[in-house]
Amino acid sequence: MKEFAYVRAGSVEEATAAYAAHSGARYLGGGTNLVDLMKLGVETPAALVDVTRLPLDTVEELPDGALRIGATVRNSDLAAHPLVRDRYPALSQAVLAGASGQLRNAATTGGNLLQRTRCPYFQDLSEPCNKREPGSGCGARDGVHRDHAVLGHSEHCIATHPSDLAVALAALDGRVDLHGPEGARSVAAADFHRLPGDRPEQDTEIRPGELITAVVLPAATAGPASAYRKARDRASYAFALASVAAVLRVEDGVVARAGLAFGALAHRPWRARRAEEALVGAAPTAAAFAHAVDLELSAAQPLRDNAYKVPLARNLAVDVLSRVAGAALARRTS
Repeated sequence: MKEFAYVRAGSVEEATAAYAAHSGARYLGGGTNLVDLMKLGVETPAALVDVTRLPLDTVEELPDGALRIGATVRNSDLAAHPLVRDRYPALSQAVLAGASGQLRNAATTGGNLLQRTRCPYFQDLSEPCNKREPGSGCGARDGVHRDHAVLGHSEHCIATHPSDLAVALAALDGRVDLHGPEGARSVAAADFHRLPGDRPEQDTEIRPGELITAVVLPAATAGPASAYRKARDRASYAFALASVAAVLRVEDGVVARAGLAFGALAHRPWRARRAEEALVGAAPTAAAFAHAVDLELSAAQPLRDNAYKVPLARNLAVDVLSRVAGAALARRTS
């Protein structure tokens, strides 16, 4: 067993200072992913900075109507929160689609965003993986890759990001608040995770020592109807083969606002900007939804064994958009 130091932080400033004081440190929240990776030998932190006692465990409405979700809010509490369920149903649905009830009771909002890929080549130290060991190769490209990326991948990595919550945050125009050695900053949730390029070991845009303090959902996405749907091998709990989060506002018979994001298709939640542009001003019909989604998925580059993901994602998206459009129209007429 590899020894490591343990620090329980009492404040955000204390947490970031402890991180800076220990080379190779990691922040510890629920530990549902980090501890597993430590058992496998994939993560070998020199120190764990426990952030579970920080005052970041509340969901609060801000003066402008936005919703601030603390980084240590447990997934179960987030999904059940009345403001989340009423105003941002896609987020509640996405969280409930992730893992098992026991894991949701332990996992945190910030930790969910920082979980690492479930690619078996990343988790197996005997296999080559550029994400785990840069320059070693990508075993999945010529190996087992049924669950891997069809969008935005590179020759260096074809892994997908496993978070359901992150997909909903991307579609809802959420932001991730960070605090680090250089102070506080905020990053759009859709830009927080990276595509692999030639640096697949860098999962996110987070800087060394930075701690996620909160996620903020804007008031602008609280009104439109939204939904999340996930296709997976096992309905009880499993990672997605494809997933979709959609947000729509319909006015005067046309789409006035659209937010669409795919999960399990890329190295990060895939914000479907091209489809969104095609939808704004269009009638909310299945044909319009199919046309917009086809435009987005035309960029897909499936591999030997995962081409099924493209029609799967298309059908999911058309279904979710149709359901959300129906909910939006019902709101207008009620």
